[in-house]
Amino acid sequence: MTTPRRIDVDTPDGPMPADWFAPRAEPAATVVLFQEIFGVTDYIHRRSRDLVSEGYGVLVPHLYWRLGEDGTAPVVTETDADALERAMGLAQRLDLETAVADGVSAVETVRRYDGSTGVGLLGFCFGGGVAFAVAARVRPDVLIGYYGSALPSLLDLAPQVTCPSLHHFGEADSFIDADAQARVREAVTAAGATWMAHPGADHAFDNHLGAWHHHQAAVNAWHATTEFLDDHLPTASVPHPS
Repeated sequence: MTTPRRIDVDTPDGPMPADWFAPRAEPAATVVLFQEIFGVTDYIHRRSRDLVSEGYGVLVPHLYWRLGEDGTAPVVTETDADALERAMGLAQRLDLETAVADGVSAVETVRRYDGSTGVGLLGFCFGGGVAFAVAARVRPDVLIGYYGSALPSLLDLAPQVTCPSLHHFGEADSFIDADAQARVREAVTAAGATWMAHPGADHAFDNHLGAWHHHQAAVNAWHATTEFLDDHLPTASVPHPS
């Protein structure tokens, strides 16, 4: 099992902790992966390892680092009875603009690394919105978002997201309804993005530890994700089954 190495990302407010999953071989492209509202959980690490198996390096910034003691980012276990309430409380305490600035710093760290041949962004839920806003600033090679919860309020940024991008949304999302999704879809596809809807899937359908996990949607979305990365973020990847 790939074990991440803790590194520090320089920000104007001090060092932000991040987990670095080294690629199996270098040079390789790097994916900056942005967390759900629960924090950098075992699920986020699982998806990071999945990307390593595809040949990528992965950097996971701990966006909640300002909310804990001594720069330690809090994490909420998805299976706890009050998990959603606690996680939403954390997300509400973190200014989105600050999180986006931290995400930009993470991308800059990757771009200074000689072993990286390119950078892609991948975000889930809270991290999907962060990744979208970061992409508007730093022009990565590719962006993939899963049910970005802040996207309905970030649509003015859509013309600035010029990289190839893929957005996954569940058609039964309890937090981003059909009208909101329609507005997001219109804005991002007008800017050239690819939209993938998943019938019967709720919000956070990819998280295998959460209450809303939808197995088939998760499988379909991840297959599309790895294909999209293969097309737009070339790397010394390990071929995945077709």
